[in-house]
Amino acid sequence: MLFKKNFSTLPIKKKVQVLTTKENSTLVDKIKNQLLVRNAVIIAHYYTDPEIQALAEMTGGCVSDSLEMAKFGSCYPATTLLVAGVRFMGETAKILSPEKTVIMPTLKAECSLDLGCPYEAFSSFCDEHPERTVVVYANTSAAVKSRADWVVTSSIAVKLIYYLDSLGKKIIWAPDRNLGRYIKNKTGADILCWHSTCIVHDEFKTQALKNMKKLYPDAAILVHPESPQQVVELADVVGSTSQLINAAKNMLQNTIIVATDRNIFYKMQQLCPDKQLLIAPTAGEGATCHSCASCPWMAMNNLKAIYEVLTKNSQNNNYQIQIDEIVRQKALVPLNRMLSFAASIDRNPKIVR
Repeated sequence: MLFKKNFSTLPIKKKVQVLTTKENSTLVDKIKNQLLVRNAVIIAHYYTDPEIQALAEMTGGCVSDSLEMAKFGSCYPATTLLVAGVRFMGETAKILSPEKTVIMPTLKAECSLDLGCPYEAFSSFCDEHPERTVVVYANTSAAVKSRADWVVTSSIAVKLIYYLDSLGKKIIWAPDRNLGRYIKNKTGADILCWHSTCIVHDEFKTQALKNMKKLYPDAAILVHPESPQQVVELADVVGSTSQLINAAKNMLQNTIIVATDRNIFYKMQQLCPDKQLLIAPTAGEGATCHSCASCPWMAMNNLKAIYEVLTKNSQNNNYQIQIDEIVRQKALVPLNRMLSFAASIDRNPKIVR
């Protein structure tokens, strides 16, 4: 099933007032104080602005991918989780930590994959193929997760599909068609893909990347599997956000071209400060540059918004994640399956190919 891209929901880019160093420092101090007052912790995604990632680190919070964000929140003793990311990340945190207050700088921070996989349409699609096991990516709503048999992240997606394929399972994969195609090519599994894309990763251009490689012939190319197949085929390493960060640290090349959100460079540069990091091109033939290697919804998280949400009433529905309890319990089942599977891989990597 194919949903056409609809960019009418993209946030309007507003002129951001640049803070002076003193104003920025004062705001950070106010946020630190509010975190103590609220017994709150900041959980930020790798794709948020570097100043938010730095704030999360300096206040004892977490900077990671979406699953680790939720796991951190469930284990951390704070009673309020401030999720700096997009809505599905806040929902995942709430699914795993129902007793905690989960707030976000704005609930309008969406994800194109989530928007491209509405619950009613997806549920009907699954009903048309009752013989198939439903596997959904973490980048989906709580409602879509509640319809799934498994939830998965890009870091273990290939391993899980290998496992399900070994059991003779036929798969429905949603929502990212690029990641679904990559997994299908890797595993040979019988996969029926939902056809949504990430507006960031789908913008990387093959010919422009080839031209860039000519300029930097010794550079390694790192690609997230949500990118188009032709871009993936040019990669030296294909992997999840955390896997790309580790690859940048461990590889011998000093110049690295990266095809994912540019804000990943904050963490990469920490781990390999002497390496040259270059963003893969989104310009070229067929370019629209709706994202330009930076998620516009992630950009809705900023220091002012974080301070404002921390000073609001905790019951303010404009900032707090709320999930119907029946939906939450249903979504928790496939999430827990994933967590158990990931833990079993850590204990015994030989259980999958």
